[in-house]
Amino acid sequence: METASWRTGANGRKFIASFSGGKDSVLALYKSMKVGDAIGLIVMMEEEGKRSRSHGMPPELIRAQAESIGLPVYAAAASWDDYEREFMALLERAGRQGAEALVTGDLDMPVDNCWHDKVTRNAGLHLGMPLWEMDHLEAVSEFIDLGFIATLVTVNLSLGMWEEDLGRTLTRDYVKELQARGIDPCGEGGEFHTTVTDGPLFNHPIPVRQGSIVRTGEYAFLPLELADA
Repeated sequence: METASWRTGANGRKFIASFSGGKDSVLALYKSMKVGDAIGLIVMMEEEGKRSRSHGMPPELIRAQAESIGLPVYAAAASWDDYEREFMALLERAGRQGAEALVTGDLDMPVDNCWHDKVTRNAGLHLGMPLWEMDHLEAVSEFIDLGFIATLVTVNLSLGMWEEDLGRTLTRDYVKELQARGIDPCGEGGEFHTTVTDGPLFNHPIPVRQGSIVRTGEYAFLPLELADA
């Protein structure tokens, strides 16, 4: 398996980007757009199509992010059982429209049995993971220093996160606080997820309002909705 090109798979190519609206996918998209040509964003929704499968974002908020970035959304609703089939269909559609690579924001993707490598090969595309094997503190620091604004919207209360972390903005000081609590600064252990609302990739900030915190088992969620500009 060739992995040397994973970090540079989008270089000089048209690409489609797997997009969660969170910090890692945004940073990967930003870095890839410096070296390649983005044609759209892949967003996988839950079965009912009311929330994104990765970060639980409503479709109107995702569309607002995509509009501010200036890219179309390639969306599909799927259960976990048909996730791969629906994802492959989006890749094949993007390929017909000129995409040569898929970009993802993964940092710690294993070499063996890499799902993204499998689906891109099956679709005849290259794989671009510009954050792959990047130091976690370096990645989140670059994101912050570039001027992106990200809000914590999901926390795992069993992994050292608190309900009070919801709604906080990622800053260098907050990252230091998380590290002091023994939490990965990128949340790569599933500790937290974010939503990005502004930064150099966006033509204008995304106006949002915060809903009421929801607790489900070991997780707590802060719903964000698109607010009137």
